[in-house]
Amino acid sequence: MRVEALCKRFGGLIATDEVTFDVQSGELHAVIGPNGAGKTTLINQICGLIAPDAGRIIFAGTDITAMPAHARAALGLARSFQITSILPEFSVLENVALAVQARSGTSFRFFGRVDAEEALNAPALAALAEAGLESRAGVAARHLSHGERRALEVAIALALKPRLLLLDEPMAGAGHEETERLIVMLSRLKGRFPMVLVEHDMRAVFALADRISVLLYGRILASGTPELVRNHPQVIAAYLGTGME
Repeated sequence: MRVEALCKRFGGLIATDEVTFDVQSGELHAVIGPNGAGKTTLINQICGLIAPDAGRIIFAGTDITAMPAHARAALGLARSFQITSILPEFSVLENVALAVQARSGTSFRFFGRVDAEEALNAPALAALAEAGLESRAGVAARHLSHGERRALEVAIALALKPRLLLLDEPMAGAGHEETERLIVMLSRLKGRFPMVLVEHDMRAVFALADRISVLLYGRILASGTPELVRNHPQVIAAYLGTGME
C-alpha cells in the first residue's frame, strides 16, 4: 500500500498534512505520535471511514481513494479499532463466525445456530487459535478480559482473510502481562501480510516494527527503521520525557 500526499482538514484544524508513506509486502509499519497528531484520522482515511480532501491511496495496485469502506474491506483491508467493537452477548466463536459469514457473502441468520455451521465454525476456530483464544471459544465475549477482547478483535480481522491489517492501538488499556501476550501474538502474525500499527506503547512498537513513521501535527516528522527513529534528533525532542528513548 502507498499513501500519497494525503490531506484532511476539519475547519481550521489540519488533521493530516501531505502525509506520504508506504507499507511493503510482509512489513509491520508502525505510525506513532502524540494525542491529536492525526493518527486515527489517517487510519480512518485508509479504511474509508473519512474521505481525504486531497491525495490518494494505492492498495495492491488499485487506487482506492474514492472507494467506500465495504469495497476496501472486500479487497482485503481489515481493521481493529481503538475502542473494542465486539458483540458482548455473543460467544467468542460466534463473533468470529459472523466475520467469516460476512466474508463469504452469505446472509446473516441472527436467530440461527451459527456455531452449528461447520463452514463457519472451522475457519473461525482457526482464527481463534492464531489469536490464542481457542480455549475461550464458548465464552460470552462480555466475560473476556480487556486484553482478550483486543485479541478477539484481531481474530475477527483474521477471519476476513486480510491482505493488509490496520491495527489502531491494540494495546490501549491492556496491562503489562496482556500487552506481552498481544506482542507475542502479533509477532507470530508478522510476515504473513503487511500491517499498519498505530500505537502509544513504545515497548510494543520497538519490539514489532520493521519501520516507523512519526506523525506530528498531521505531518510525517521522520520515517525509517526503529534505530533511525530512536536516534532522530527531532523525534527525541518531540517526545522528550515520554520514555521513547
